[in-house]
Amino acid sequence: MECDAGPGYLTIVECRPPWRKDLGPEWTRFPIARLRYTSTTRRWALHWRDRHLRFHRYDQLPASPHAGDLLQETGRHPIAIFAGLAVTAQRPRAIRQPASTGARFR
Repeated sequence: MECDAGPGYLTIVECRPPWRKDLGPEWTRFPIARLRYTSTTRRWALHWRDRHLRFHRYDQLPASPHAGDLLQETGRHPIAIFAGLAVTAQRPRAIRQPASTGARFR
């Protein structure tokens, strides 16, 4: 797991090693969930990703001032919307800025 950081959001990304030689040596990165921060309310909201790679507000949990509360929900995934993301309640392996900013955090 990795986490991409952008202005006002964190995107949790599943990373998988190369699995077919014909696809090259690059790892596969797939966005799973997003935490959006609203500065006026000072709260984080959890969003889920649909099959078209669009994010939607997860309405099973209210926004929280603590991102960790929302990460725990992704690990629980009570309605299976975050299936495959059971490790997200743990610290992500890396936090990265989107490629356009050029900054990268590890």
